[in-house]
Amino acid sequence: MNHKIGRLLFATTVGLLVAYFSYQWITNPAGREERTLEIGVVEASRQHLVGAIAAGNLEIVDPLSPNRKVGKVYVYPDAVGWAVSGYYRRGEGDTWHPYLMAIGTELTLISVKVQDSDPRLLERAANDPILESSP
Repeated sequence: MNHKIGRLLFATTVGLLVAYFSYQWITNPAGREERTLEIGVVEASRQHLVGAIAAGNLEIVDPLSPNRKVGKVYVYPDAVGWAVSGYYRRGEGDTWHPYLMAIGTELTLISVKVQDSDPRLLERAANDPILESSP
């Protein structure tokens, strides 16, 4: 008899705690604000990537459009602002090229590192201190 009361009391306590913390987590505006910031950063990174690669039609895999078959992608705050990683390709025949981008707090481009052996991109990287490309 004591075991039944103990189990019932334990289950009720755990259920109430889970309900309370779930409510707190759902109603916390900080998570939505951070997500809104992350969305803005990723959208800015898309524009910066298209400008840095100088290709009109890019397929981009990033935190807003992830594709687990291509690879993992991230957006996270760092010391200078934000870091965004992802992949891009110029079309169906192209392979996926990884990139890592540093974006300032004002959504300005600080640096882009890509792994791409396109000769035009390698030439641009040699003359642009923001762009770094390796084959």
